[in-house]
Amino acid sequence: MLLPFMAGLAAAKLSPQALPIAWLLGSALTLAVAGVFAVFLTPRRRAGNVLPVAAVFLAGIASYEIHRSRIPVYDTLPAREARLTLRITHTFPQDRQATEPRSRRSRAKPLQVSGLARIIEAEAHLQELVGQNVYFSLALPPSFITAENAPSEVIRTAEISGIGMLAPLPRRVEGDSFDGYLASAGMNFKLVRGRLLALEKRPSATAAFYERARLRFNEILSAGLAENPRQAGILRAMVLGQKQDIGEEQSMLFLSSGTMHLFAISGLHIVVIATGIQFLLLFLRLPLWARLVIGTFALYLYVQITGASPSAMRAFVMVALLQASILLRLPVNGIATLSFAALVTLLVAPMQLFSASFQMSYGIVSALLLYGVPLGNIWLARFTPFRDIPKAALTGVQRAFIVVQRYVLSAVGISFAASLVSAICGTVYFKLFTPGSILANLVLIPAASLVILSGFLSITLGLAGLTAGSILFNHASALILLWMEKGIVFFLKIPGVSHPAQFSPPMLGYCALALLLASMLFGYANKWTLRRGGFWLPVAVVAAALVFLRRV
Repeated sequence: MLLPFMAGLAAAKLSPQALPIAWLLGSALTLAVAGVFAVFLTPRRRAGNVLPVAAVFLAGIASYEIHRSRIPVYDTLPAREARLTLRITHTFPQDRQATEPRSRRSRAKPLQVSGLARIIEAEAHLQELVGQNVYFSLALPPSFITAENAPSEVIRTAEISGIGMLAPLPRRVEGDSFDGYLASAGMNFKLVRGRLLALEKRPSATAAFYERARLRFNEILSAGLAENPRQAGILRAMVLGQKQDIGEEQSMLFLSSGTMHLFAISGLHIVVIATGIQFLLLFLRLPLWARLVIGTFALYLYVQITGASPSAMRAFVMVALLQASILLRLPVNGIATLSFAALVTLLVAPMQLFSASFQMSYGIVSALLLYGVPLGNIWLARFTPFRDIPKAALTGVQRAFIVVQRYVLSAVGISFAASLVSAICGTVYFKLFTPGSILANLVLIPAASLVILSGFLSITLGLAGLTAGSILFNHASALILLWMEKGIVFFLKIPGVSHPAQFSPPMLGYCALALLLASMLFGYANKWTLRRGGFWLPVAVVAAALVFLRRV
């Protein structure tokens, strides 16, 4: 179901014009019903497989058209002034002045608030816009600047009224641009060069709680680091996903080394936080069912507080399913769990398929499960030291060597798989080719895990009122981050580990990513047999894609 649904979404996005939704849904339903009858009427049941796949493909096209919900007449109209009431669905990082005390705010530049929203009210001559998705960027009025908590209330679920220039976005935006990002996110309009008029409705109690918790976590993670704002910003970015706290120089360091993914709340963060929560609950001697239920709820709160990004929600769903399987004593299949998480995400928010976060997150995890883990297992089976010595006769040094060898081989296999995907995704989204990222990730991923765990302990102690403990763990994190940063600076001095590049034409990058994941799925389905290409097939795909790279 997942692959044809994704194919339908992609086909709809590439289509130059909208397709009739009623016809798509009717055809999908007809094919689904025909597929059910074909299972019982055809002896070989091939039609019973093809027809449901076609039905899901058409359903994917219909889902795109429903969620995009464009008004074609606006494609020919110029930008116009409009007064609208919006319900916010997502906010972008605010100007840093918006969170500063009033005495420190500068009046030289108007504060801006921006994000994504849905139009819930419009003027009489613009009533057809109600229900449309819009990007907004509005200046805050003086009443908001002087109010102590007003900027923090312009968050998810809040309703605001604003006036500005309303400009339509085209159905398809060529090239890598902010308008392209907005179109991929399902936005049809931009409301810019205007001002916020009023906060019509405060955010929900749940959204307000998440925002207060985020601000509290910020305060805890900054404790004791007033003299080290550089490391404090990286710490908040790594633990809470607040990339706006990283300086431009620091961002370039992590981008150039292929390790910027450490700041996206994803599988690494969720697994480390989930492990920390489980150990904390185990220390409290709670029964298994209570640990899993409370742990899953606490993990969900962490995901929501950090913004509920697609990568975080994917990882949360996978961990939640894993914990549910442990509680119910059911077997776990990583590929099935990942596919289910992706399908649920796309059914709820199909436009996520076209975001860099979704593609990189699910692409890398798919590579780990399809390619990295089997590759590591093959290496472990072939390179087994002391295989002729009974386990009881192994010395302490030999046991330690075996543990280190198993970690290194597994880590290299996983890092190599992630690097294959990153080689293409990094070039597509960041215009950087980082062949040295496999070595950088071998060192920095374990170090980042320590930072995330230390940040979790700092937050836990801070919430318990033990500020001294928070300061201790914050300083430990800052020390690790300092050495990470110094290590990256030294690493980037090695020739060839990173250089600017891009695909020419850009569409080749997306095709290369799809072909790479298809080759991994093909190899996994054929048990990575050498006569079907073995583990060399994905490498050959990446090597062929590099032919189309062009240095910037």
